[in-house]
Amino acid sequence: MEEMLAIEHLTKSFVIHNLDKHIEALHDICLDLKGGEFVGITGKSGSGKSTVFKCIYRTYVPQKGRILYNSRKYGLVNLAELSERQMVYLRKHEIGYVSQFLNTMPRTTARELVKQAVWEMGHGEGYADQEAKRMLEHFELDRELWDCYPGTFSGGEKLRLNIARAMVKRPRLLLLDEPTASLDQASKLKVRELIEQLKREGTTMMGIFHDLEFMENLCSRVYTMSQGKLKDIEF
Repeated sequence: MEEMLAIEHLTKSFVIHNLDKHIEALHDICLDLKGGEFVGITGKSGSGKSTVFKCIYRTYVPQKGRILYNSRKYGLVNLAELSERQMVYLRKHEIGYVSQFLNTMPRTTARELVKQAVWEMGHGEGYADQEAKRMLEHFELDRELWDCYPGTFSGGEKLRLNIARAMVKRPRLLLLDEPTASLDQASKLKVRELIEQLKREGTTMMGIFHDLEFMENLCSRVYTMSQGKLKDIEF
């Protein structure tokens, strides 16, 4: 398997100016992922897990280190230094991100959100409609909600929609930031089914989870984060 992602000596800190405080969120993080691997990360809230993902997705810019990604479009690139235009392309076409929160355009229905994700990959109306229907049915989102605005949805419904929108694209690299946080057991199983399907199709994934039982027999490797440092653990 070829290497998909290599994080080298990643360091990220924040300055809280009104308190004159400097917080080191990540310290010398190193991690490699081969194509098709699924790496799990666990740890307490505030330990730096989500910060790693935000640096990969480039919503945060690290102070030090490299994030080397083997892109289909651009070849081997350092995500920490890539142009905004190139990064926008990768977010649309190659790198998916599922967070616990759903940020959507106003007056856009659930069905339209999933269809837009398919359109971004260059597919036509018929295929987009078919895939949106398949994903919304898979996550058992009530049909009465398909053409409603997600602002009215419960937290669990929003999270299921967020997962559907990211997974329908079948990205090369998928970042899952606590994707089961507010889901019931049945919905967690639906997420697991799709993760297993994406693994079979060769998607490379990183996931943050608190549910160790969910991670069992799913992850190639599991790490724990503590005070901004990453440690390998036996699983």
